[in-house]
Amino acid sequence: MTIKKSGISRRGLIKLALRASLAAGLAPGLTPGMALAAAYPDKPVKMLVGFSPGGAVDNVARLLAQSMSKSMGGSIIIENRPGATGIIAAEQTAKAPADGYTLLMATQSTMVVAPSIYKKMSFNPVADFTPISLIASVPMVLVVSPSVPVKNVQELIAYARKQKGGLTYASSGQGGPQHVAAELFASMAKLEMVHVPYKGETNAISDLLGNQVPVMFGNLPSLLPHIKSGKLRAIAVSSLQRSSAAPNIPTVAESGLPGFETLTWFGLFAPANMPQPIVDRLNAEVKKSLASPEVRMKLDQQGLTTVGGTAAELKTYMKQEVPKWASLLKNAQIKPE
Repeated sequence: MTIKKSGISRRGLIKLALRASLAAGLAPGLTPGMALAAAYPDKPVKMLVGFSPGGAVDNVARLLAQSMSKSMGGSIIIENRPGATGIIAAEQTAKAPADGYTLLMATQSTMVVAPSIYKKMSFNPVADFTPISLIASVPMVLVVSPSVPVKNVQELIAYARKQKGGLTYASSGQGGPQHVAAELFASMAKLEMVHVPYKGETNAISDLLGNQVPVMFGNLPSLLPHIKSGKLRAIAVSSLQRSSAAPNIPTVAESGLPGFETLTWFGLFAPANMPQPIVDRLNAEVKKSLASPEVRMKLDQQGLTTVGGTAAELKTYMKQEVPKWASLLKNAQIKPE
């Protein structure tokens, strides 16, 4: 229950007292870090999303922002800055003040794939960001328009080999997870495929539904409703194991391309050199949200696996992922178009 006094909430009074303590000299036993974390946030927090509204990244960001806003007692506002596979939003985040009021919901396409395919980038995904926490991961699903006469991976490979000039496929953008998955598929199956990048997953799905492009790797949560309705045909998922959200869809690996695996993960980041007390506070709030039965249920319904973890674990993971994907992309000969 919120207790109010003279029009100011109890939380507001605590914040005012903490600011007064910082201005006049800290109260006994109150360290600068404790005061900073306790007073945060005292204004709206922006969470940038580098992809269009309605896509998987946007959905995860909005779910987390809503839960964290309630828990923290302040508002977290989603701002979509689509384009360049999330790079535009990442650039703006990297340049923002490291005060906890600008956050980034990012995917592996921006934070670990982009450095391997773009020679000139204005930010370093490892050095220019403060990792907060991994949020969730999800497999992609290979789908075709019902007009494409195939029902499994082997039929798709045979069909693709008959297409003069290569089989056209859609993606959410250059260097995005859908692009990478399709190119890995083409490399392993020894196919010629033609990439048609869109400004976001939503736009790509729209043209797929309209039969303007025949094939796409997309995030399972975004495509599952269209699969269930029969508007799209699922061929295989990109994880090594079948998804609990769609157990009847086989994996690419079990369908003739052993070892094929590529997942989409979602992580929360902030500008580099953010004060550790704010990092710890945000990580704790993420952990609290991911432990919420309501949040976990909604993530599960979308086919996502909750991850979580500490900020330090995400930092270590990033350092491992960047060189791993650099080698993988080099072997698949994936380059900017």
